[in-house]
Amino acid sequence: MDDTFMQQFINAGQTTVSSLLLAHFHELGITNDEFLVYLELKSFYDAGDHFPEMVTIAQRLRLSSTQVYQIIHRMIQKKILTIDTTQDKQGRSQDQYDFALMYRKLATYLSQQNQQVVEQKTTNSRQQLFEQIETEFGRPLSPMEYETIAAWLDQDHYQADIVTLALREAVLNQAYSLKYMDRILLSWERKHLTTKQQIQHEQEKRQQRQPEASSSAAAKPTSAIPEIPMYNWAEPTDDDKQ
Repeated sequence: MDDTFMQQFINAGQTTVSSLLLAHFHELGITNDEFLVYLELKSFYDAGDHFPEMVTIAQRLRLSSTQVYQIIHRMIQKKILTIDTTQDKQGRSQDQYDFALMYRKLATYLSQQNQQVVEQKTTNSRQQLFEQIETEFGRPLSPMEYETIAAWLDQDHYQADIVTLALREAVLNQAYSLKYMDRILLSWERKHLTTKQQIQHEQEKRQQRQPEASSSAAAKPTSAIPEIPMYNWAEPTDDDKQ
């Protein structure tokens, strides 16, 4: 490549196109022809010409001026393009193409897509929780039990992984009931343990304290201490195990 071409290449400037728009313009209802017109208009806009002649656009795209006009008219009807009129410092009116509506439409579309992904993950997580409880209990859940679990998630706003931890606690204590799990969840809530990490940290501290308590008890003379039964903090009753 000679120096003349390189200088010409640099002087021509660059047109930057969002990869998001490139990936989703069809979802916005934009046709290939309309997107090509957008690219041409943006190319002129980036070079400082905010309202290029339609003849020039037509020549570049090998289309007639009428075809380009029709494409631009469709884009305006679809609310992805507007023609704004402003005044310069001398008070003269000047028009310019504006694609702000198209960018807003893209932002709305992506927001909706992200929301759908979140909702799908929530649905999957909820279904997995139902199935996990049924597996651990060894039986199908009743309609009332489904409502109880849904209330934990929707009304009490417990995260699914928190409920899973409560299920594990219940299984370890051989208490296969939602009543027992509810007592665990309420206990964590009173202690302001609202995340999986906080609960696991509290469980680790409790496990560390148990050997210390056992060692202290073993070091004292048994004859001087009355025999006191030890219970789990949420030891299940017979009703809980049913």
